[in-house]
Amino acid sequence: MSTSSSSRLYGSVQLRRNRGLGGLYLVVAAFLILYAVLFPGILSIGGFSKFTQNWFPLALVTMAQALLMLNGGITLAIGPLVSLGAVIAATTMEGTLGVPGGILAVALVGLAIGAVIGAIVTYLRLPAIIVTLAGSFIIGGVALILLPRPGGFIPDWLSTTLAGHTPVAFLLLVVILVLWKVFLATPLGLGIYAAGDNPVGAFRSGVPVERVKVAAFALSGLLAALTGLFVAAQTGSGDPVIGTPFTLNSIAAAVLGGVGFLGGKGTMRGAICGSLLLSVMINVMFFLGFPPVAQYVAQGLIIVGAVAVPELLGTWRARR
Repeated sequence: MSTSSSSRLYGSVQLRRNRGLGGLYLVVAAFLILYAVLFPGILSIGGFSKFTQNWFPLALVTMAQALLMLNGGITLAIGPLVSLGAVIAATTMEGTLGVPGGILAVALVGLAIGAVIGAIVTYLRLPAIIVTLAGSFIIGGVALILLPRPGGFIPDWLSTTLAGHTPVAFLLLVVILVLWKVFLATPLGLGIYAAGDNPVGAFRSGVPVERVKVAAFALSGLLAALTGLFVAAQTGSGDPVIGTPFTLNSIAAAVLGGVGFLGGKGTMRGAICGSLLLSVMINVMFFLGFPPVAQYVAQGLIIVGAVAVPELLGTWRARR
């Protein structure tokens, strides 16, 4: 294939992936402007740092969820994995290995659990939603056994570094996005999209579809567990149930970002934008004085609209 043909093919793929993201960017920009008007403090270093620290965990779990959705899967074990990551961080960092050992333990546990779930889904041909639902109960139970109530130990300097008055969380997110871009240039990264979009065609083209799916689950588990580490640093302790809200929020944010449930549709930058929209939307409704019940209703309506409008527009274009 010539260089010009490859460029045209890459351009057409990118155009298809980015379809509809322009509207998302405009909505996110509008909410950010409204948020800045309601809370001018966000324009300061301290305000920006606090905002990104609250957004960062949601961004990470959205990436973890989007990884699987791009590959044609889904996980309901995100929340318990976040909780387990927080518990492991809080129960290992006071030991002889200290902070490096605690971080390594969190990363290895996240990778291992993700890989095991992925292997069960892939090689036993079981539905991901059922396996991850069962896994969520087991993982949540292990977190409660390790730490029945909030506690443990997180060094003050680690909490100050990750959740202090500097935008370290934002810099970490930028680094992770750069690493994702590099990962996409590898055969494994390309395989995630290919296997999600057309698994049969990807297999015939030489993509190791089964290994790709297991790797996607492993990376998703790693991101979820590291989210727990960050949340533990934020709160200064481990909490065995702190990750509960992240499961549904990660799905909602990915869907808001245009990631499809059937695989191969969407981009990681869209998913990140979806997490930003969800985070800003919650803050804006808080400053506007919405009661908690109204916030949930508004979030639900916006999410339904975000899913329904592109489908309706696509149907309308097809009929023209």
